[in-house]
Amino acid sequence: MLVRLWREKRGEVEPEDLSGNLIVQLGTVTEDLNRRWYERNTGHAIKDVQRRVQHPVIGWMAATLDGLVEGTGAVFEAKFMLPWTFSEEAAAEKHMAQLQHNMWVANSKSAVLSIITGGGKWVELTICADPLYQHLLLTAEKKFWSCVMGGETPRLFGVEPPRPRLEAVRIVDMSASSSWAEFASAYRESRPVFLKHEVAKAELKKLVPEDAKEAIGHGIRAKRSKSGAVSFDLMDLEANHAPIQ
Repeated sequence: MLVRLWREKRGEVEPEDLSGNLIVQLGTVTEDLNRRWYERNTGHAIKDVQRRVQHPVIGWMAATLDGLVEGTGAVFEAKFMLPWTFSEEAAAEKHMAQLQHNMWVANSKSAVLSIITGGGKWVELTICADPLYQHLLLTAEKKFWSCVMGGETPRLFGVEPPRPRLEAVRIVDMSASSSWAEFASAYRESRPVFLKHEVAKAELKKLVPEDAKEAIGHGIRAKRSKSGAVSFDLMDLEANHAPIQ
């Protein structure tokens, strides 16, 4: 696929004919519905539909946007996906490179992935711009374009996509998880001790004189940093001594 795209950009082959690809055609014919459904359910209008955007500095870098969300400036991307292979994580990962590229070109901090599945389900995902991923993506794109101009056959440039930040919407019963049970028990047992520890630490901090660099006693050493923060560590009780006045 990468080599074919390279050959297309070099003018060696015609662009692939996708008129017979049913999934691609379903995505095309549902794009208008997708946009209108998003506007209806979110109250946000989409502008600049199918606008071609050029990067202000990198002349060869461009994107054709499905739209921009009015008010937020988020990149809008409409997709159609089959229900039996659909998951939010897989959808975000599949389209991450395109979304990050479009955000970079449009100078946007976020993107909205609006998905209609063949099962009659609509999903909205918000993806944040990832500067590190975008930098690596730009490096790969520069290398690819260099291959187009120079004739060198390109190779895959592995970039791990960032994990999408998905909206938390589920309530999950973890009763069947033995690991959950183990750590839940430890949490319940340690919480009272932890709360007692936090209260004691707060009270000890109040007792440290303002002009004291260190306060020592009963196996505890309090140290004051240059910024004024007080920290504690444990001492050997046998080596404990009275604080210097």
